Amino acid sequence: MALGFFSRLKAGLSRSTQKLGGGIAAVFTRRKLDDAALEELEDLLIAADLGPNVAARVIESFRRSRFGTEVTDEEIRTALAAEIAQVLEPVALPFVPDPALKPHVVLVVGVNGNGKTTTIGKMARFYGEQGLKVMMVAGDTFRAAAVEQLEIWGQRVGAPVIAGPPNADAAGLAFDALKRARAEGADLLLIDTAGRLHNKGALMEELAKIIRVMRKFDETAPHSVLLVLDATTGQNAIEQVRVFKELVNVTGLIVTKLDGSARGGIVVALADTFGLPVHAVGVGEQAEDLRPFSAEAFANGLVGPAIALSSGEAEKKEGEGDPA
Repeated sequence: MALGFFSRLKAGLSRSTQKLGGGIAAVFTRRKLDDAALEELEDLLIAADLGPNVAARVIESFRRSRFGTEVTDEEIRTALAAEIAQVLEPVALPFVPDPALKPHVVLVVGVNGNGKTTTIGKMARFYGEQGLKVMMVAGDTFRAAAVEQLEIWGQRVGAPVIAGPPNADAAGLAFDALKRARAEGADLLLIDTAGRLHNKGALMEELAKIIRVMRKFDETAPHSVLLVLDATTGQNAIEQVRVFKELVNVTGLIVTKLDGSARGGIVVALADTFGLPVHAVGVGEQAEDLRPFSAEAFANGLVGPAIALSSGEAEKKEGEGDPA
């Protein structure tokens, strides 16, 4: 029997769990929560990429409620999961295409290598299975591999891919795709883009041009701008969000490659720093490994198995929601 997503999430977060949960277990077998213990815990939280602000708030909460008491690692992890879930809950929002838009235009942005193209393919698969007519645009025209990858996904999921010749004008391609999608009654148009962050000026100009040209046909496009982040970059993801927020009006985040990272805590830091919706997380290469972001499930998976959801809650969560 294939693993449900909650089980895959726990497996995908195993490196992050080992780093954070394992550290807590080493410090708090049974120990008084004094200044020295709180300092060690704060260091663990920062090292796990939760960020100094979240770490400071968690420590202050523990100082108010448990200071001077003897605690176990399980008690610390249970309390920590609750604190983390509280930070994440406001941003755990699924992406839901607006049925009033034909099509709902989604511009997908991010640094090359972060998983944009794969994420688009996985989204196309899911929404296609929900009965939506999905079209994709191979807008990263400078990378032949990105175009080929999206075309493979298109064949796999049965969704048309609009592509041009190498180095084609991405803005013109997006404009033509939007016209075609409107004419063919598509529900969702997913547009891949380049992500050459080393050349910020050129990237800003290209993204601005794509938006400007599409608005000649639909002044409301794009309706969503999703930023794809690679969890393995850790704190660098904070800077990427800042840069892309300068370039375009980012409306939501998707965090990929959690299975290859011990830096899952970066999702907490992102939520605290920006408050942008986290639509989905990726914990593997399979199409079903991109799933909606659950604050409780993620917090529990991050700190370790001592506070995992009950089997009933887990099964309920595995059947819920959209992938992004």
